[in-house]
Formats: sequence, C-alpha cells, structure tokens
Amino acid sequence: MEYPNAWIDPTAEIGRGVKIGPFAWVGAHARIGDETVIDHHGVVGPWTILGRRNRIHPFAIIGGDPQDLSWRGEETWLEVGDDNVFREGVTVNRGTTKDKARTRIGSHNYIMACGHVAHDCVLEDHIVTANAVLLGGHAHVESYVSFGGMCAVHHFVTVGRHAFIGGVSRIPSDVPPYMLTQGVDEKVWSVNVVGLRRRGFSEEAIAALEAAHRSIFRQSAGIAETRRRLQASGQLTEEVEYLLSFLDRRERGTRGRARQP
Repeated sequence: MEYPNAWIDPTAEIGRGVKIGPFAWVGAHARIGDETVIDHHGVVGPWTILGRRNRIHPFAIIGGDPQDLSWRGEETWLEVGDDNVFREGVTVNRGTTKDKARTRIGSHNYIMACGHVAHDCVLEDHIVTANAVLLGGHAHVESYVSFGGMCAVHHFVTVGRHAFIGGVSRIPSDVPPYMLTQGVDEKVWSVNVVGLRRRGFSEEAIAALEAAHRSIFRQSAGIAETRRRLQASGQLTEEVEYLLSFLDRRERGTRGRARQP
C-alpha cells in the first residue's frame, strides 16, 4: 500500500506487502523488502537495500548521504537485513569509497530514537541502542550488544559480542566482549552477567569469564598470565579465548582500536 502523496523514485524496487505512509520518500535504486513499513515522513535514501519486515518510523532517514568531506557523490550503498526497527529521527548513512563503499546492518536490531549510524559502520545482529546513541564512521558492533542512552562511539571502534555499555558513556577504544563498560573513562566494571544469563550462557561459562575479568581488570595480570592461570584451573573456555584474543588485538591497535588504520 502506497499513499498517493508518498514519493517513490521510478527506479526503486518495492516488495510484496510493503506499506509506505504519507509524505514518505524512497530514493533511486532503493530496494524495499517484503512487508517492510515506512511510516509517514520516513526516508529511504538512494542505493539502499532493505530486507524483509523492517520498520522505519517517522522522520527516520535510512541510507542518507555519508557525512564525510571526502565523499564526492560516488555510488555507495547501505545494506540492511531483516526485522530491524529504526525509531523516530534515526539517521543511517551509506558507505564511502575509502572503505568498502558499504554500510551494513544485520537483522533483528532495534535502533531507538535519534540514534546515528555513520558511514561504513558494520552492525551485526540482535543489537539494541537506546536513545541518542551515536556510532562514528567505520565502527563495528558485534552481535547481542546493548547500549544505554546517549553513548558516543569513536570511529573505527569495535564493540565485542554480548557487551553492555552503560548510558552517557564515551567510547574511544574497543569494548571487550561479554563485559559491562560504562563512563567517560570507559571503565570495564564487570561481566555482563544479566545479559549472558538471558541468552542462555551456563553458570560455568559465566564463572570462567568472571575469573578472566578479575585477573585482567582487577589484578592487572596481563593476557598471557591470565591464559596460563585459566588453563591451569580448567577455565580456558571458548568465550574466554575469544575475550583474550580480542584484548590482544586491541593492545596491538592504534589508541586501543584494533581496526584503526
């Protein structure tokens, strides 16, 4: 269903069961997947691919031009999976040619009001960002991450899987997976126990991550020593190995950002 006062570029491809509200706008070469809803005044930019059952709330701009001074109008894309929600006033920018010319968002993500996803970001699946979370260019957010409101994430930062970032946090460097991080000084406070239990992690897996947290963030034992300790205690689990590998990459990165050029 398309309202007569919506504007749809003739080159756009519209799937089955799509609902496009009044004063909505769909740009050139956009592809809108089946059963997607674009509410009134919602915008889907050019060269934007949306999967199935996405919901774009009023005044959200999904697939806008990259806010990068090097962009000169090149064809760049935004690719979005299925079952995502973009609330009021959200902005998501397409990529730039100095990266892979793609911004990518997976499936089952919930981006709350006034959030921003900058050019060349990669968001995986099942991510929740509360109101006014700002992701700088080239950021990578792994699956099952949750953000409190008004967080600001530096460009090229990686946020590890199952992490929780408390509200009004400043994030200038990579955030370890499975951990709860908060504050302007980006302090790792604890394991994200509540989130891990909700997602079915065993108590043994959580206990191993807590032992790793104590060793690294409380006792400053370092990655190699923590690996030795946990191997000796039989707690060098798959999750702990991923955490230690993540931290090793972060240490070797630029200003704590493993992906910073």
